[in-house]
Amino acid sequence: MLPRPITLDDVSALFEIDGTVHSQSYLHVNRSEEENTTIWRIETRARRDKAVDANRIDDDLAFTVRQIVGGNDTGTALCIEMDEIPVAALIAQPREGQGLMHLIDVRVDFDFRRQGLGTALAYALIGQARDAEMRAVTAETRTDNFPAISFLKKLGFEPAGLDTHRLSNHDLVKERATLLWCLAFD
Repeated sequence: MLPRPITLDDVSALFEIDGTVHSQSYLHVNRSEEENTTIWRIETRARRDKAVDANRIDDDLAFTVRQIVGGNDTGTALCIEMDEIPVAALIAQPREGQGLMHLIDVRVDFDFRRQGLGTALAYALIGQARDAEMRAVTAETRTDNFPAISFLKKLGFEPAGLDTHRLSNHDLVKERATLLWCLAFD
């Protein structure tokens, strides 16, 4: 149950990992203006209905995985397997000029959650980033992905910013703003 590098033979199996996200909470973002001051307030709220998102691997992520695993781009692609089948995966890329390792995706098959697989992958990445003398690991989540938010908080990540226009000009209205996270090493 140790993380290992993803191989080209594993790539198709990554698409079979059931990364469905179930969330009963979200982070509500409120913006208020006072003269020349903008005030952002973020608070946890219960959802009216349980949200279910299939969280499939999109074309951009699939391309990034293939580039990293194929050796055409720098990055980290790790998996954990059960019975020789990947059931958890992590993808990250360095941002060399900034001294950062950016966590792009962590997914654990629905049937294997709550067993520490995601945590093991994340700690492996954090160890790699420290060994490479990077200053931090960064990540992004949407405010409606409460399981990912809880996971990052558990690992010690802190909110580092907010992007209210990443997905559309109406992210706040749709309660899908993007939170930026940082796990600083100093």
